Amino acid sequence: MRPEYFVDRPDFPYYAVEVVAEGEGLLTINGRQHALSAGSVFAYGPRTPHAIRNRADHGMRKYYLDFVGTRAANLLRAAGLTTGVKKYSAIGVGGLHELTDVFEMLIRDASDNGPMVASICESLTQLLFLKIQQLKLPEGSEMPKAYTTYERVRRHVDEHFLHLYTVQEVAHQCDITPVYLSRLFGRFSDCGAYQFLMRRKMNYAAGLLMNEGLLVKEVAQRLQFADAFQFSRSFKRVYGVPPTKLSSMGR
Repeated sequence: MRPEYFVDRPDFPYYAVEVVAEGEGLLTINGRQHALSAGSVFAYGPRTPHAIRNRADHGMRKYYLDFVGTRAANLLRAAGLTTGVKKYSAIGVGGLHELTDVFEMLIRDASDNGPMVASICESLTQLLFLKIQQLKLPEGSEMPKAYTTYERVRRHVDEHFLHLYTVQEVAHQCDITPVYLSRLFGRFSDCGAYQFLMRRKMNYAAGLLMNEGLLVKEVAQRLQFADAFQFSRSFKRVYGVPPTKLSSMGR
């Protein structure tokens, strides 16, 4: 959000759910104020005045989804985001990256024009609310500081994976020790720090192979692997198939 970001609406035509991925802000709804930070989830809907203010010195990065439908109110209620008719609230979740991953899938799939787009996005919306239910923190509890550090490391890898090669580099650039980095991923992730880095690299490589039609050796050079053999071995560890399989699909 821009530092001056401020929304003050007397009404809104859709139902909406928002997730704060980082930063801080303030939500005013139903006459109550809710401090917003990473892991905050909140909703609003038609005929519900609300205001959302950014904290300029530590601005928010948010995901949001606007939606309609006969099941909308029930989805919000089941997720704990409403406590009655037009009584919206804010909650906290753990495992924030699991929600942001669903949002990223929504963004990617909604940009397509295929015949399955509507059904896929509907299913992802239902998944989003199920994950909110699953990850909701008990009222009054806060996200562990260690998780905030984990999210910061994940974002750093997402933004700089092309120029990162070892977990030592990741730890150094994030101002933590390699041992602590390993503990963070052991606690909050389904894979180790190095595996996460390699997944990010191989996802990028798959795009180059399928969408840009690059040769395996060209992708290996782009990612600065020693040779095509080393790249192919790493790619197969992640995807279970050699990169030549995707390369042939891209042609």
